Amino acid sequence: MPMAADEIEDMIKAAFPDAAVEITDLRGDGDHYAARVVCEAFRGMPRVKQHQAVYNALGGRMGGVLHALQLTTEVPE
Repeated sequence: MPMAADEIEDMIKAAFPDAAVEITDLRGDGDHYAARVVCEAFRGMPRVKQHQAVYNALGGRMGGVLHALQLTTEVPE
């Protein structure tokens, strides 16, 4: 069963309460999403570590319930 966009957002926000999170369903199928996460906690962190932190927030659902996630992480300006 696919994951809902709001569930993805809620999980990311639970790990990063101050984050601005935008979720887009890329195909309308609930399996392919893009996420943009802007968070101060990412400052000074390499991009790979930022992405790993977001994937960790999703609790192992990547590749299972959540088939694909195009991820963009940023620090606030």
